[in-house]
Amino acid sequence: MSMNQQDLDPGSVTDVSDATDAEKGLIEECEEIWKEMEEYQNKFSLVGTDTLTDSNAQLSLLIMQTKCLTAELSHWQKETPKIIPLSEDTLLSLGKEEFQKLRRDLEMVLSTVQSKNEKLKEDLKREQQWLDEQKQILQSLNNVHSELINQAVPISESRIFNELKTKMLTIKEYKEKLLVSLGEFLEDHFPLPDGKNKKRKGNIQEPTTQLITLHEILEILINRLFDVPHDPYVKISDSFWPPYIELLLRNGIALRHPEDPNQIRLEAFHQ
Repeated sequence: MSMNQQDLDPGSVTDVSDATDAEKGLIEECEEIWKEMEEYQNKFSLVGTDTLTDSNAQLSLLIMQTKCLTAELSHWQKETPKIIPLSEDTLLSLGKEEFQKLRRDLEMVLSTVQSKNEKLKEDLKREQQWLDEQKQILQSLNNVHSELINQAVPISESRIFNELKTKMLTIKEYKEKLLVSLGEFLEDHFPLPDGKNKKRKGNIQEPTTQLITLHEILEILINRLFDVPHDPYVKISDSFWPPYIELLLRNGIALRHPEDPNQIRLEAFHQ
């Protein structure tokens, strides 16, 4: 195969003219083959036009198909295939067409891949931004954790016990101070009746039982409430001066038993 540089040039006028002639030749050959196929088809359609009975309809149809296939086989056995001339111009033209088709397909694939790459780049950018934010949050939490660890002071059981013991002693001291202050207040403002006042009235007999102070009555009620919370009532004895009992009941400091009026209890102000 020998060709000069001008004949191999795709842009030359000679190559274009030869390719056009080869294409026209192929079209003419295809049209001739198509005409022959139409003639045979018309001949096949005229075969076996007689009406078929129901009994041998299937057999007749198979015979007709066999005849058609046999005729077609005989035709193609007699037909000599026409070979397209493999000239350099024809091969060059076919190669150009295939190359253009392949180029268009590759361009479509490239465009699709580029679009996917752009989307992947955007997704990667968002994921990277989210990862950076999570790293910052984790770093902040680690810093807070480190600060809390540094600020935490190890507490032993003995230290907790000592602190509770100190608080209890403080509370007891405060309780004693309150009781002392309450006793002084009650002694000054609510003293026991003395014999002089009773002698002046003349008609009041001196009590045979030793009376207790209002302070002592309140201590009895308070101790009973905390020592026996399920049964906080105290029986009123002769040592309780009745005016003190009436004072406590009227001011809501004490309550009578709903079934026994001779028993009283301290109101549970702490609940």
